[in-house]
Amino acid sequence: MKSLPLLALLPLAAGCVYVLSSPAPSAQAAATGPAPAAQAAQQPGTRPAPQETWSRDVAPLLYAHCTTCHHPGGGGPFSLLTYADARRWAPQILIVTQSRFMPPWLPESGYGDFADVRRLSADEQSLLKRWINAGTPAGDLKAAPPPPRYDSTWQLGPPDLVLTIQRPFTLPPGGTDVFRNLIFPNPLKAIRYVRAMEIRPTPAWVVHHANVLVDRTASLRAAHPADWQDGVPGMELLMDAGNRFDPDSHFLFWKPDTPALVEPEGMPWRLDPGNDLVLNIHLKPTGKAETVTAQIGLYFTPDPPGHQPMLLQLDRDDLLDIPPGDANFVVENQITLPIDVDVLGVYPHAHYLGRDLEGWATLPNGEKKWLVWIKDWDINRQSVYRYREPLRLPAGTVLNMKFTYDNSAANPHNPTSPPVRVTAGNRSTDEMSHLWLQVLPANTPPNSPDPRLQLEEAWMRNRLSKSPNDHVTLYNLAAALAGQGRFGEAIGVYQEELKLDPGNARTLTALGASLEGDGQPDQAKQQYTRALAAGSGEGNSSPAACDARFDLGRLEVRTASFEDGEKELRAALAACPEDAETRSMLGAALLGAGREDEAVKEFNRALALDPADFTALYNLGAMASDHNDAAQAQTLLEQALRARPNSTDAHLKLAMVLARQNRLPDALAHLRTAASLTPDDPQVHSLLSQVLDAQGQSEEAFSEQKRALELDANDADGWNNLGAMLARGGQTAAARSAFERALKIKPDHAQAKANLARLSSTN
Repeated sequence: MKSLPLLALLPLAAGCVYVLSSPAPSAQAAATGPAPAAQAAQQPGTRPAPQETWSRDVAPLLYAHCTTCHHPGGGGPFSLLTYADARRWAPQILIVTQSRFMPPWLPESGYGDFADVRRLSADEQSLLKRWINAGTPAGDLKAAPPPPRYDSTWQLGPPDLVLTIQRPFTLPPGGTDVFRNLIFPNPLKAIRYVRAMEIRPTPAWVVHHANVLVDRTASLRAAHPADWQDGVPGMELLMDAGNRFDPDSHFLFWKPDTPALVEPEGMPWRLDPGNDLVLNIHLKPTGKAETVTAQIGLYFTPDPPGHQPMLLQLDRDDLLDIPPGDANFVVENQITLPIDVDVLGVYPHAHYLGRDLEGWATLPNGEKKWLVWIKDWDINRQSVYRYREPLRLPAGTVLNMKFTYDNSAANPHNPTSPPVRVTAGNRSTDEMSHLWLQVLPANTPPNSPDPRLQLEEAWMRNRLSKSPNDHVTLYNLAAALAGQGRFGEAIGVYQEELKLDPGNARTLTALGASLEGDGQPDQAKQQYTRALAAGSGEGNSSPAACDARFDLGRLEVRTASFEDGEKELRAALAACPEDAETRSMLGAALLGAGREDEAVKEFNRALALDPADFTALYNLGAMASDHNDAAQAQTLLEQALRARPNSTDAHLKLAMVLARQNRLPDALAHLRTAASLTPDDPQVHSLLSQVLDAQGQSEEAFSEQKRALELDANDADGWNNLGAMLARGGQTAAARSAFERALKIKPDHAQAKANLARLSSTN
């Protein structure tokens, strides 16, 4: 199935924020006399305390906490790289650091163990205060540490790919904040994995924050065909997640102090041909018109992700209806985790009325673990907060959020005076109540379905408890159920969604896929045909039409209608973007029709687009096995299993390749895996029996063959094999009965005839 969840994508807001005031007196004026603290007489007999200096004490502190924003060309309004800079702005530094307005760090200490904490310690606050009150002594400037270097080009070196917006955007000189979505098509011809990304908006000082969204089907560009080059207005977007279960699982955000985003080891994100990157950018007018441009630099790794995180959201936007004057408006939400997870990061989000934001976890034993607590929320100072170490939460843990809003005149952040009623929405003057968690499934049993599907199901059921008729949530729930093989349940949910949106081509396609998975191919074909008709109304190259045509072509191939399958798949390739899955499925159609050379070409074209395409790897491996090229077959099938570890067919095929090389223990391992994946497949148990028997494990071999025949009593080969085992064990009467059963099913079964004759001749 190529149609999977539509997910609401994450809006981020993060960055450095500054209070501008008159600059400090010049260095010459400031040096006319010592600060009052320096004039205090020392007590007799006491030794003077060492005096803090710029070079020894203050420069290292500012370089560590401040200059990532406060450097020439940075997001801060002034630089703090030199002694003269710091002395000039000393009064401002004193105010914002003693009030903890700077550096920007909202979480309360002790309520989440975060990495890269910006908050100054009490000792660091005192150091700055003493230095400023002492008249900002310089010390030996030659002994000061060298200032950090901030390159105006790419911080991580030349990127592997640079994307640039199509047309600059003009920011008006005044008015409210502007939220714009700048679209970056990518020129890739094959799937790549992104290990790092650098975002370069220009000029940086007009950008409060930005975050990148991956539009898997270029749906935003398709929705704005005439003017997408100018950007699409808005704070939040809903985009088509495309043909895989692929939640927007990374915090891909920009703020002035962290332009380079490096993903954790083993967790790159995927970028496919045809994907667009969308830069959701928050711009602040400066008093004059500004020309805004942006580039995105991407750094690739050849290695696909070894770990698949997911973003979970708690929210109560449905309850946000805050009366004017209400200083204590509270919303709460909970989600119960169905599996063990490691929490990697947290992102709480509200707008101007947010005051107190709490997130915590209640473990099954009742223990409370804090995720984050912000007691003095400020929309202009928010960020993503990553934990120093992953926070392990077991299945059954309840995630909790509690957000308190202040819509009174006493709230200094309130954007309206007098206060007005505020409801949920995407404008900055509306409100939101979102708590995002980036989680990584933990303790996942081997060969189980993608554990993120269980998280998706829990999340969508939580959303439906608040908004039962939300058709996007219904679609996502059904897709999560289908991904777990619960096709009957998925069919029911898709049908509920179609009552709300009867002509939705994507839902019709997804319903067809679930019907196909449920063993109803004729009904599936009907839905694919309906979806194709509905999707073609949006254009033959629309994502919905492309998916419907692919699924219809794939169904024809699976039901051995190879000519019809080829026709549909070639039509998909003509109308839709180049796609590895469509190429490899066309190869399968050609292979089924006996056109092996043409099939190989299509499989190789698919692998050029996606080296991990399972269908191409599996079929090429199977063909190599048929041609007795065991080494090539093994290599390709092992690659196929890396792409899809839970493929029973690939485990079986590889086991047969290994068994022919007399590598019976290795073959046995793959057969046991196949049996655990599909315990009711008689072929698996029959093959497992044969390998066990060849290894001399007669008792278990006999048990497996009996199980195979319980599942398929019409297998003549199975009855013959069972008879041979019984004969070797001296159970002559039972062996004769098994051989006769094989001949009843297949009267010309040569081995059963010979075995029965041999058995009769020995008695």
